[in-house]
Amino acid sequence: MKREFAVIGLGRFGGSICRELSAEGMDVLAIDTTESKVNEFRNIASHAVIADATDERVLKELGIRNIDHVIVAIGEDIQASILTTLMLKELGIKKITVKAQNDYHEKVLNKIGADQVIHPERDMGRKIAHSIISNNILDHLELSDDHSIVEIKASKKLVGRTLVDLDIRANYGCNVVAIKSGETKEINVSPMATETIGQGDTLVIIGADRDISRFEKQLVIED
Repeated sequence: MKREFAVIGLGRFGGSICRELSAEGMDVLAIDTTESKVNEFRNIASHAVIADATDERVLKELGIRNIDHVIVAIGEDIQASILTTLMLKELGIKKITVKAQNDYHEKVLNKIGADQVIHPERDMGRKIAHSIISNNILDHLELSDDHSIVEIKASKKLVGRTLVDLDIRANYGCNVVAIKSGETKEINVSPMATETIGQGDTLVIIGADRDISRFEKQLVIED
């Protein structure tokens, strides 16, 4: 069954989410107070409307109660973001994801019941910082504020060594959950401890950020 989404606020962040969800074939209701932004998404989203999401009557008329997941991506107006989130909660929306402008905004959103609060600029900054620190970091996905999954290109310090030899879990507190072969491009999920790391291999590692960072500094970043 196809899920239904609503995106409130069609700025850079909200617009990007709207485009991606629509590209995946999802039903998306795009909402903004600015006519030009709404017009931009009329041929992208399933429905695009000019509306004030802080008006409970308007939300009800749009049938927002029937939406599975609402993303509140309102720009600089923190008050509008909070009021909209509060009303969505009172209307019984199953899942509400909200873009936070700052830590104070996040605290308020959590208190009023937002299911997921994200800081796109901060999170992207962390991801870029990881890639800058080490050319071996291919991708970085945050699981929480202090846990992540990273894809790491095998450095010279790792090539030719086995997982049991490295004993990454005991020495660094993180786990290798998969190895992507540099030659065959095959992915070995839950590799054996005797698996030898080859030239060009990619390690998929999960763990606390501080542990992954320690692993990077000692075994990944080239001297």
